[in-house]
Amino acid sequence: MSDNSLRLVWIYPDLLSTYGDQGNALVVERRARQRGLDVQRLDVRSDQPIPTSGDIYLIGGGEDRPQRLAAERLLRDGGLSRAASNGAILFSVCAGYQILGHEFINDQGTQQQGLGLLDVVSTRGEAERCVGDVLADIDPQLNLPPLTGFENHQGVTHLGPTARPFAKVRFGNGNGVGDGFEGAWQDTVFGTYMHGPVMARNPHIADLLLKLALDVNALPPADDRWYEALRQERIAAATETA
Repeated sequence: MSDNSLRLVWIYPDLLSTYGDQGNALVVERRARQRGLDVQRLDVRSDQPIPTSGDIYLIGGGEDRPQRLAAERLLRDGGLSRAASNGAILFSVCAGYQILGHEFINDQGTQQQGLGLLDVVSTRGEAERCVGDVLADIDPQLNLPPLTGFENHQGVTHLGPTARPFAKVRFGNGNGVGDGFEGAWQDTVFGTYMHGPVMARNPHIADLLLKLALDVNALPPADDRWYEALRQERIAAATETA
């Protein structure tokens, strides 16, 4: 990318955009423009090819059938995998998180092949559905403040040896395995079960993606007052109901 431009790709908004996940694209775009970047945002529908020249790719959550359709089309297309191999930044939520793994259980109750971009495998949980606010501490290696979000999933995600947990849960379920971890990441690929949308609650995650895309260690400051008010409100709510 050039020094003052950013190519942001929002994947399959017609299939994967539950719980306002498209808000993540809005937040990343706004945070970039606040730093003087020229943002080229492309919303790619499921009947369109995935461009391989993006800098940041975002993929949201969805119901079981749209998730299966999205996985099938992404596998056939191959563009997202090629973009990842070229060093693009990928951030995925819920169904999108499972799609980036090796496999998950689809709406027909069978194993569905994922993209294999994250070393995780997702199955269907036997316990009650994971629903509610979550508060978690993000992997210290990423140097970010605590994670706040909303989870609503039946899936259980197991991490392989090359994936790191995205966060350690204080309140909530996270990956549903029982080990207290939430999400996963490796290199420039990230996955989480957090809705909210997660970027509105955690603008520093958006900033992390921007720093990775720009290959810089820091960004100019931005006005965080609105985000911080929302964060404190949701963190307080999670603490009260824990």
